[in-house]
Amino acid sequence: MSLKIAVIGAGAWGTALAISASREGTGHHVQLWTRDPVAAKELQSQRSNQRYLPGVRFPSSLQCLSSPLPELAGWAQQHDLLVIGTPMSALRSMLTTLKDVQVPVAWLCKGFEAGSLGVESGAMPHEVCRQVAPRLQAGALSGPSFAMEVATAQPTALVAASAHAKVRQLLVDAFHSASLRVYANEDIVGVEVGGAVKNVLAIATGLCDGLNLGLNARAALITRGLSEMTRLGVALGAKPETFMGLSGLGDLVLTATGDLSRNRKVGLLLAQGMDLQQAVQSLGHVAEGVYSARTVVKRAQALGLEMPIAQAVVALLDGQLKPAEAVAALMGRGAKGEAVSSA
Repeated sequence: MSLKIAVIGAGAWGTALAISASREGTGHHVQLWTRDPVAAKELQSQRSNQRYLPGVRFPSSLQCLSSPLPELAGWAQQHDLLVIGTPMSALRSMLTTLKDVQVPVAWLCKGFEAGSLGVESGAMPHEVCRQVAPRLQAGALSGPSFAMEVATAQPTALVAASAHAKVRQLLVDAFHSASLRVYANEDIVGVEVGGAVKNVLAIATGLCDGLNLGLNARAALITRGLSEMTRLGVALGAKPETFMGLSGLGDLVLTATGDLSRNRKVGLLLAQGMDLQQAVQSLGHVAEGVYSARTVVKRAQALGLEMPIAQAVVALLDGQLKPAEAVAALMGRGAKGEAVSSA
């Protein structure tokens, strides 16, 4: 099936998926939109995104463009599928712009929305959509994936999550290929909780590795982190089995241990003595866990849940604990039985 696909946002992940969907043999017509007209011209003429994916050439069929924001909805309406590749912080405004389109929409961002003027913090992407664009048929594309590996056609598996069967099938049709497997899942709550919480846990794991605490400590942290993730997800209405899949355990392992993980890198840099501002500035990219950690903990507390690893990360990011003190706080907790319900 040949589809007309619009990818909105030319960051690393949006660009990688645009490249993947427009490779020879897919038959899809893919357009990559960016807000900046100068950047769009550079992408189109250079046939690569040197800022985010240096050295990766665009397929000849991939088109890059820009347009004034008020015209975006009209342009988007000409496609079969819209994919939003903006950070979580920009999702609300983008969905507001697209709220009246009659085209299925999927987002790539992972996290809980931070609060702002007039907006209560803690919303997941599908909750933001329900608030500002309730008529959209929408979903998420998530799972264990680094943009560079997708862009260079290394084997990857993702999850297409939506309450709408049409959206799930469109995402499979658009992105399933010889190098990219896409599995459908109707549990969008579980998929989004996994995608958000794993970034926070990856900061903790980077801290663990940066302090040279050993592989035993890393394994314990990932395992107990998975328990925290599952506990929060189930309380929010997710299916527990989702967290044993690609968007739960799979994404957690990748982000917590992979050298390309920006969230893991934040933990490593904090362990080396950098402060948070220095760590974030050194990345040059968004590390969603930094912005999601506080809202993850706030959402858990509102449900009466303990998330000790996530809480330690927040204390670390806020400067309330030093790296060694955060570890000591976790190790000094009283003994518990091993169960998902145990913090």
